[in-house]
This record gives sequence, structure tokens and C-alpha cells, in this order.
Amino acid sequence: MIPKSLHDKPYVQKRFGRTERITATLWVCRPCHNHIHATFDEKELALTYNNRERLMEDERIRTFVEWLSRKPDGFVPKR
Repeated sequence: MIPKSLHDKPYVQKRFGRTERITATLWVCRPCHNHIHATFDEKELALTYNNRERLMEDERIRTFVEWLSRKPDGFVPKR
């Protein structure tokens, strides 16, 4: 889960191989995607929160996901 905008940054290239940068993905709904980007900047995502387990360790993400999971299908939170 390396943001595309950082794929060409030297600090990302040193840490992650090309295949890893391209193939490490996580499918999330739009509300979760928006919440993740509202919580972390892209550098934090690339270097610290670059997989599902690390994201879910953060209380802000875990709480949001748990809250959203109790909503009906198609629910879109207001921002």
C-alpha cells in the first residue's frame, strides 16, 4: 500500500522493490479510503501504515471501521 505519488521517491524506492510498490494493494470502500487519507499523510502511509494490519492497529482507523461496519449497505458518512 504505497501511494502512487510516492513510487518515484528515493526513500520509498530504497525500502520497497518495484513489484512490491505496484502490487501491494488493499481494497477498501470509498468512506474508508477517505478516512485513511484524512488521518495520515502519504508519507506516513508509505513508511508506517503500509498494510492492513498496521492500519488496523491505529485506534482512529479501527474505530471508524467498526462504526461503519454497523451501518447499512450503501451508507455514506457525511464529512
